[in-house]
Amino acid sequence: MSSVDVVFVDDDEDVRDANTQALDLQGVVVHPCAGAREALDYLTPDFPGVLVTDVRMADMDGLTLFRHVRRLDADIPVILITGHGDIEMAVGAMREGAYDFLSKPYAPERLLAAIRHGAAQRHLVLENRRLRAQAAQVPDAASMLIGNAPAIVRIRELLRHVADADVDVLVHGETGSGKEVVAQVLHRLSRRRDGPFVAINCGALPESVIESELFGHEAGAFTGAQKRRVGRIEHADGGTLFLDEIESMSAAMQVRMLRVLETRQVMPLGTNEHRAVDVRVVAATKTDLGAPEIRSRFREDLYYRLNVVTVEIPPLRARREDIPVLFTHFAARAAQRFNCPVPPVDPVFWRHLMRHDWPGNVRELAHAADRYVLGVHRIADEGGSQADEPAGSLPERVDHYEAELIREALAAHGGEIKATLAALGLPRKTLYDKLRRYGIDRQAFARPGLPDDAGVGDQPDEAGA
Repeated sequence: MSSVDVVFVDDDEDVRDANTQALDLQGVVVHPCAGAREALDYLTPDFPGVLVTDVRMADMDGLTLFRHVRRLDADIPVILITGHGDIEMAVGAMREGAYDFLSKPYAPERLLAAIRHGAAQRHLVLENRRLRAQAAQVPDAASMLIGNAPAIVRIRELLRHVADADVDVLVHGETGSGKEVVAQVLHRLSRRRDGPFVAINCGALPESVIESELFGHEAGAFTGAQKRRVGRIEHADGGTLFLDEIESMSAAMQVRMLRVLETRQVMPLGTNEHRAVDVRVVAATKTDLGAPEIRSRFREDLYYRLNVVTVEIPPLRARREDIPVLFTHFAARAAQRFNCPVPPVDPVFWRHLMRHDWPGNVRELAHAADRYVLGVHRIADEGGSQADEPAGSLPERVDHYEAELIREALAAHGGEIKATLAALGLPRKTLYDKLRRYGIDRQAFARPGLPDDAGVGDQPDEAGA
């Protein structure tokens, strides 16, 4: 693992020096302190390591220091060093939240193991906080599209560019990939943001009512039409009309919709009056409407009328680097909805999240986060996925596995190269060679505000190891 930070507090200089030297030989970064007040200078809410403190000290004892740290950040692991007579007191401190205690004399290996376990827990806590903070950042409407994958960045840029152009938009993506979110972002970015956003699922409405739903009707237009009804298209006047699953629209309705797009007028059932409407239409489909096999059931002229601007949403399996921040966002939202805390996410569960194939895309991930917060679901219980056992030759499978490990390490360290190198145990040039080989963009994993040269240079020198 990467280096571990420890604040070691003991007012006995010999004990302090001996432990500092022993830990330093094991790669632990030690901040030795002769007293509790000196230790508090190192400890902040974002302190990345572990506090080890003797209990019996002059000035301020270890328990008082522990309670100060609890008020500062209750998730900082605190290991208490106790004499034989202090064990009962130390057990009481663990009930208050202390991470561990060691009774004198203790083996150096026991101290090192406790420190490493505490540091691993601290890393998970800080990483979950970072992901929650990243997911909660909402500088503008486009941030509803969460993620740093290149395809998502391009979609956000495209939506900002065409938001006020008032052109109709076709959104293509698999089930659960976020087509309605794209439509909502486009609406909120546009000058129509104060107008209505009207969504209708063309595949969910029976053919007998879809015409009335879309175009409206006058009283007496048909049996049961007792009063006038404003259709969804007219209701969207001044705003955005979102037509989901437009590929399921009947041929007759396609003709009428084409007419609306061309004239920006609607004619409700039971009247010959044409009413002008000012709407932007965003149509969504999970099929390729331009494919030859679709032409027999979807009008070519309607397709070209809708296809002024097309937004292609990638499936979640094609942007795995966004899984951590998406899962954290959904888990935080679920915790608020269910009024319960988010359980810590351990590395094994992260690995399952990153390798699962997500056939239901972002919607499936959101439901998985709900179940995780409720404590009733683990990805591992579902027997893995196709992503765990990629098809192909042995070299292809090895390459796939290696690329996944690199992506996981980059995601875990926010794209920071120095930390990723330490986690993978790779020379700098070797990592960059593998990034180029597998087409991995480390910037897609970068934390907000991370400089391009964080840790080491953005490009390795050719002589680098």
